[in-house]
Amino acid sequence: MKILNRKLNVVIVAGASGIGREIAAAYDREKCNVFVCDVSDSFIQSFHNDYPNIFIKKADVSVYDDVAKFFKQVKTEQDSIDVLVNCAGIAGPTASLEDIDPGEWDQTIRVNLNGMFYCLKEAIPLLKNSEQPSIINIASSASFFGFPLRSPYTAAKWAVIGLTKTLAMELGSDGIRVNAICPGSVRGNRIDQVIEADAKKQGKTIEEIEKLYLAQVSMKAFVEPEDVANLTIFLSSDLGRFISGQAIGLDGHTEGLSNNL
Repeated sequence: MKILNRKLNVVIVAGASGIGREIAAAYDREKCNVFVCDVSDSFIQSFHNDYPNIFIKKADVSVYDDVAKFFKQVKTEQDSIDVLVNCAGIAGPTASLEDIDPGEWDQTIRVNLNGMFYCLKEAIPLLKNSEQPSIINIASSASFFGFPLRSPYTAAKWAVIGLTKTLAMELGSDGIRVNAICPGSVRGNRIDQVIEADAKKQGKTIEEIEKLYLAQVSMKAFVEPEDVANLTIFLSSDLGRFISGQAIGLDGHTEGLSNNL
């Protein structure tokens, strides 16, 4: 079933794998003009093989010059953006705060928060040229809870909510809606790596840690990438035309993260 009522220009940051790739595929099915950047050469090549007609370029969102160059390339194709989806993020280290290497802290903040700022800064002028503009920031259920052993990741994701709500206030008069999607544990390589790191840190098995994660979700299941894509499409459609400034949980009702750690 087609949800969008017109062909949108959509930019997806870190869209070559995981959640971003699923979102890109969803907008492609809606016949949108999709523009993707990613930092991984292998993911970019795989994405290009599967979606040869989608615009994709390499960019490291933690480097402002890379971001500016990418958006300059987008502007050669379109003079407006209807939707910006900020998907870039890394898990960061799994450790007690006093054991975290400052370089790992800095890198987590650079990618998860500074990179979002860079993309927003470049995209907003193009969004102001749209008749149906929407920004969707991918945050996390960790945006609502403390998360032991994941302090840099959690700090960045809490900041994304503050940024989202502030931008909704700043840009509302321009008709730009700004929302955050806060997924819980999403099936895929990233959550597998997080669980493995947790297991190693605690001296438990991967199966034990996964059961701990699932025990705190009322629906007793992890989110699938397509669930995030579906909500993204909804928020950028006319069906979500008065939804702005919201941090929407998409987590099967996560009651608390890692309380048993």
